[in-house]
Amino acid sequence: MEGETAPAGSTTTTSARDAAWRSPAACLLLLAVTVAALAIDLATKQWAFRTVAGEPVELRYAEVAHDTNYRLPFHTGVRALPYDLLDFRLVVNHGAVFGLGNGRRAVFIVFTIGAVLAGAFVFARWTRKGDWLTHVAIGLVLAGGLGNLYDRIVYGAVRDFFHMLPRWHLPFGLAWPGGNNEAFPWVFNVADVCLLAGMALLLIGVHRSERRLRHAPAPAAAGEASP
Repeated sequence: MEGETAPAGSTTTTSARDAAWRSPAACLLLLAVTVAALAIDLATKQWAFRTVAGEPVELRYAEVAHDTNYRLPFHTGVRALPYDLLDFRLVVNHGAVFGLGNGRRAVFIVFTIGAVLAGAFVFARWTRKGDWLTHVAIGLVLAGGLGNLYDRIVYGAVRDFFHMLPRWHLPFGLAWPGGNNEAFPWVFNVADVCLLAGMALLLIGVHRSERRLRHAPAPAAAGEASP
């Protein structure tokens, strides 16, 4: 029972008994979220590069990995939502989320592996079996990192295809650094969504944990006499 006192002479603490890695349910939730989100990411990328351009687009590592200016065959894309809210348009990204850090593939591979290991460590070391929101968040982050890591290793770049607000432009003649005046010029994928959603949920989970600790009753002083 949560918060109960360990028997005298026992070396097992309450925090150790509540650790997430000791809970089959917590481990299963983490694994299920990671596998499901990763499968959706890889499946949607495969679907997009097979259908969006009108014919399958094959990426060859030798051609893609070392050419940061690699261009896919011309295609107009597919309007996925009305009112120009979303298009499907194929892009290969040599950078990180939304194209940041273009051309630093090796750095991102090492960083992603470290981030995945850090996520697993946080789950095992710092979360409790009841922190299901945090476990979902970590699973999404792991899936996002693994999905894009797979692309970088297999294809030499990340496959992107979501283009939000494709024909919307910034008002008042404004433009992003570099001169692009599209409202949202970045193209992304399901893995990127998982990463951002996971980070947001992780912040919420941390906030909930801190609030729970602030409102938890103070432990009785050692040796305090019972009434």
